[in-house]
Amino acid sequence: MAAGRISEEEKLLRGVLRLNAKILGLVLGLLAGGIVFMATNWLLIKGGPTTPDGRHLVGPHLQLLSQFFIGYRVSFLGSLIGFLYGFALGTICGSAIGWIYNKIVDLRTK
Repeated sequence: MAAGRISEEEKLLRGVLRLNAKILGLVLGLLAGGIVFMATNWLLIKGGPTTPDGRHLVGPHLQLLSQFFIGYRVSFLGSLIGFLYGFALGTICGSAIGWIYNKIVDLRTK
């Protein structure tokens, strides 16, 4: 075999090991956003006590997300805001994981 040619096995190995960072980011973004959305709405459906001004007292642990996600509350509007924050954070993290993984694969296959 010529020195400059890559064997079929090496091509397959390189193709299998690489991740599509954009797709991974999209999937993790949808997953993270969906989890926050569903968890918030599950607590709303489950119900619980409310304050006189209408705020829900359910989900004190989930309510802590408002410390990180500005505008988030345990409400339907808050679930939409939480979805957007979860989607953005998941997309950034997923893309970063895919990018770092591909860089490591590039280093190992050279």
